[in-house]
Amino acid sequence: MSTTAHGNPWVAVRPDEDLAQLARRVSCAHRSFIEGERLPTDPVRPVVLDSWRRSRSSGVDPDRFGAGVDLDGIELQRYRATHPTALIRPVVRKLLVEDAADAGLLVAISDAEGRLLWVEGDSKVKDRALGMNFVEGADWSEGRVGTNAPGTALALDHHVQIFGAEHFSRVVHEWSCSAAPVHDPRSGRIIGAIDITGGPRVAAPEVLSLIRATVSAAESELRLLMLDAPKPLASTTARLEVLGPARPTLIRDGERIRLSQRHAEILLLLANFQEGLSADHLAMLLDESELDPVTVRAEMSRVRKMLGANGLGSRPYRLLMDLDTDVDQVRRALAHGDTSAALRAYAGPILPRSLAPGITELRVELRGRLRAALLTAGDRRLLARWTDSVDGREDVAAWTAYLASLDRQSSLYAQVKTQLRLLDRKLGI
Repeated sequence: MSTTAHGNPWVAVRPDEDLAQLARRVSCAHRSFIEGERLPTDPVRPVVLDSWRRSRSSGVDPDRFGAGVDLDGIELQRYRATHPTALIRPVVRKLLVEDAADAGLLVAISDAEGRLLWVEGDSKVKDRALGMNFVEGADWSEGRVGTNAPGTALALDHHVQIFGAEHFSRVVHEWSCSAAPVHDPRSGRIIGAIDITGGPRVAAPEVLSLIRATVSAAESELRLLMLDAPKPLASTTARLEVLGPARPTLIRDGERIRLSQRHAEILLLLANFQEGLSADHLAMLLDESELDPVTVRAEMSRVRKMLGANGLGSRPYRLLMDLDTDVDQVRRALAHGDTSAALRAYAGPILPRSLAPGITELRVELRGRLRAALLTAGDRRLLARWTDSVDGREDVAAWTAYLASLDRQSSLYAQVKTQLRLLDRKLGI
């Protein structure tokens, strides 16, 4: 019988579950999935299976743990001091951390991108967690380390538990975790996540209830703070818009900043290389003939002035702020299997006038992923929109799929068939 047949699919373990037996079944399913065998779907919750698929698509290696430390030292301290989750930390400490130290557990608070800002609790467990790099400043997003409670909760914007071998990375199989996202009560935007990590008992339903209650208390605290605030809480999150023919724009604190193409290229590359880029590597991504690193450093100085002193790190160059992009919005929709939402968010090619090698690669990758999803879905309405766009108007495969989706007796079928013949003739197919 499925582990979720009679319960909440977001809960990993039912009250009457045999943990040893569950661990064996899930471990077997994980091994079958990783090795490409026929997946025994019975013990795997859909939320976990979908996350495994996203992890694999993101290139996560289940045998090579990849949580990198994005921030440390003074840069981490500065980032945490200005982050909205700093306001809820007292609530989290009171409701969770004080008891976690005596219970052999860890409590973590992350930002909206999955970076761990605080990890507190049992000191011995904290030392053990070093082996999987579960430390302050590390990136625990799903796209970086695979299925895990805080990363998957942020990816889905929903509370979730992950039990043992449900983690995508084998390094984490001895751990279990429960997490839920935290939202800005005014805007509804995710500002981070709260997580409890420990042994198998962390996957019990009551732990997830405790996490949800703590999130509720934290958001209530934020709401009270807002009553005394003349404007929304300060945030380090910004949005970069680079899709389509419009001039690239950075939106920060309600202000729309029009960008030069070069600055848009730099910000998008930094958003995609969260581990950071050296001046030499950035130069190669910006120009095939390799820009002079001195020129790159001059541009980075201008970008730093635009973002603020705490927005950009160096050695290597990397973003110290949450930068969401319209490219990420399309990717998230594709990762969730929502092709319609992905197409709505896709305003056109990434920086269509850019010749930078790094941007060209991102442009081709995004278009290819979206096109593949459209062809797989075979939805007539979506194919009609795609073939009417700059990217799709000469896409023979898309026109062919569009034709196959139509009723042969309809007038539209004849029109599309004629268009496909004209396209074949034009392209010499």
